[in-house]
Amino acid sequence: MSRIRQHVRGTRRLATTGVAVGTAALMVTALAPAAHADGRPTRATAIQNAASALLAHAAGLGLTSAEDTSVRDVIVDKDGTQHVRYDRTYHRLPVLGGDFVVHLTADGGYRSADRATRGRISLASVVPKISGQKAADLAVNALRAANLGEKLKQVKAKPQLVVDALHGAPRLAWRTDAAGLDSLGNPVGRTVLTDARTGARIDAWDTIETATGDGKSLYGGTVALETTQSGSAYQLKDPTRGNTYTGDAANKTDLCIFGICFSRAPATLFTDADNHWGTGTTADRSSAAVDAQYGTNETWDYYKNVHGRNGIAGDGKGSYNRVHYGNNYNNAFWDDSCFCMTYGDGDGTTFGPLVALDVAGHEMTHGVTSKSAALTYSGESGGLNEATSDILGTMVEWYANNSSDTGDYLIGEKIVRSGFGKTALRYMDKPSKDGNSADYWSSSVGNLDVHYSSGVANHFAYLLAEGSGAKTINGVSYDSPTANGSTVTGIGRDKVGKIWYRALTVYMTSSTNYAGARTATLNAAKDLYGAGSAEYNAVAAAWSAVNVN
Repeated sequence: MSRIRQHVRGTRRLATTGVAVGTAALMVTALAPAAHADGRPTRATAIQNAASALLAHAAGLGLTSAEDTSVRDVIVDKDGTQHVRYDRTYHRLPVLGGDFVVHLTADGGYRSADRATRGRISLASVVPKISGQKAADLAVNALRAANLGEKLKQVKAKPQLVVDALHGAPRLAWRTDAAGLDSLGNPVGRTVLTDARTGARIDAWDTIETATGDGKSLYGGTVALETTQSGSAYQLKDPTRGNTYTGDAANKTDLCIFGICFSRAPATLFTDADNHWGTGTTADRSSAAVDAQYGTNETWDYYKNVHGRNGIAGDGKGSYNRVHYGNNYNNAFWDDSCFCMTYGDGDGTTFGPLVALDVAGHEMTHGVTSKSAALTYSGESGGLNEATSDILGTMVEWYANNSSDTGDYLIGEKIVRSGFGKTALRYMDKPSKDGNSADYWSSSVGNLDVHYSSGVANHFAYLLAEGSGAKTINGVSYDSPTANGSTVTGIGRDKVGKIWYRALTVYMTSSTNYAGARTATLNAAKDLYGAGSAEYNAVAAAWSAVNVN
């Protein structure tokens, strides 16, 4: 997922010459209202306070005159405590692992900070020895190697010079996004991180992250829909949720990933004459659109009503869906570059149309992660990225309380077909039931595909919600073991969702690993329920039960 950043002048050039710039910007910011009607500081005030804190604590945060910062996200708690999240550049180059969160007291005083990396950035040169073209060639070769047996078409690569602070000592690197089309015309992508001095590969990961009228959906029964009337017809566009809409991709594909574009598949807005959408079967193309729009609505409502987040980016703006994408495309994905979800129809043997409710919640949560912790999609942080979407996507399914798609701890159970050989994509109570995922943490977990290393956090979340041992919930049988033989007592899924969301948006950073996730969720539980509370102790016990100590 791409990262969209908002630059704030008050935080640029923090040391030496930057003081004057910061002071001038703070004078402008001060003209904004200092507090909401309930007395809480405004976003602008929080940014102003954080800018002052950066000026005062630049050395402690490892910031120098060679670095600029930009605000990615702001959270103001009910008690006025403020949390301002930053990205960083070094000599105008993006810093991977340069993000950090500044925590402020209710009166704006500096409290602490969470940093993705703690080392000071100091490079002898920002001039690469390996050319961008060489980095692009290496990335193309990596993409082809990762798709053995596929004759990829229209392969292109886009290198970007960055500072890598995620993998040991900071160094100059090329981050290259390579993309192409497979034999069916569906997109594949891979990001490759290359040492800009030696040409050695540092890391690589997949680019595509995998997944009032009424409508008859494929999976959720008949559901209510907010639509927009246009003349004598209705549009599948929701004015109450940021004008989120659903369009038909007409089984075409695109490849617009990180600015590499071959073509953009259409998103022709669905319309209907009587505001009754779909038939509940794949014979009607609008049935899948009903599922997608419904999933978007429930995800929007979950984040707003449970966590107070107004839209995926927290800015009240809607996203959009594209259904019927590609040719038998067995995937669904969120893409920040279009701020949209895209759903394939599946091949009918392995998967049906991938528009199920928990898939929608999963994919849109990738957007929330990109706007908050921006967990790197590789290693343990990549597993946490995927687990975040599984955990909160599951919470969306429980929140919806739909009798046709009841809440469970199975991922993607509605879309799998007999050819898949299993009843779900993933199982949160015992992740290894899928044949690949890890139940417990070990030093080798970070070497797994992120969809499998996510098992550790998924298992933690299930144990924290429901506890260990055998039980039946909503007709589904679970039997969750523990690594240390302990008995874990659950605290309920609602509390789990709140703890995980706060940990994600307030404490996690791009480099957070499983040990860091334990700390982040304990901090979140302490904030929400108090240090030493039953919830706090349960978080600690559930992590220990999956061998994260």
